[in-house]
Amino acid sequence: MAENKGQKFELDHYIGMKVKKARLEEGLKITDVARISGISQGMVSKIENAQVSTSLETLSRLCSALGMPISKLFNDFDRPDGGAQFTKSGTGLEVVRRGTEKGHTYQLLTYQRGGKKTFEPFLITMDDLAEVFPTFSHPGEEFIHILSGKIVYRHGNHLYNMEAGDSLTFDAEIPHGPEELLEVPIKLLSIIHYEDKS
Repeated sequence: MAENKGQKFELDHYIGMKVKKARLEEGLKITDVARISGISQGMVSKIENAQVSTSLETLSRLCSALGMPISKLFNDFDRPDGGAQFTKSGTGLEVVRRGTEKGHTYQLLTYQRGGKKTFEPFLITMDDLAEVFPTFSHPGEEFIHILSGKIVYRHGNHLYNMEAGDSLTFDAEIPHGPEELLEVPIKLLSIIHYEDKS
């Protein structure tokens, strides 16, 4: 699985983004901010576009003009990285599950390091109209969302005709699974949530 940390803003870009956002939220034009702060229009524009590093004094005047404490300008800059996992399209970890031998492809979209897993998201692809599918039963609650194709999906004694955009949430202990593929390829997002019994 490919991991991507995302991009961290450089300080100048971060300041520019915050200043511009604050200005737009106040409904002010660059000319308004320049007039109120006594900073030239060109300098305000350069700060917003991260084309210049500026002094704290200038930033203080700018924040005053925007009605924003200077501390608020920096309050999110050094927030913790957070450790989010980013999975680029097509790079999920391919895993073997019941149904793999029937031509289903399962891509695990995230993985949990250590500890007990609380949920598992899968991207499942099915493309053979003629297959007969096994039913599944496992702990937890499951959410499925159809991304493409059409399918009849069984949960217990109920059948659901599903197409792109449809979702279903159910108790995963009750036998469930594809009943009939109506239009392939079918891609569905499956998220299994495991109850925390700690």
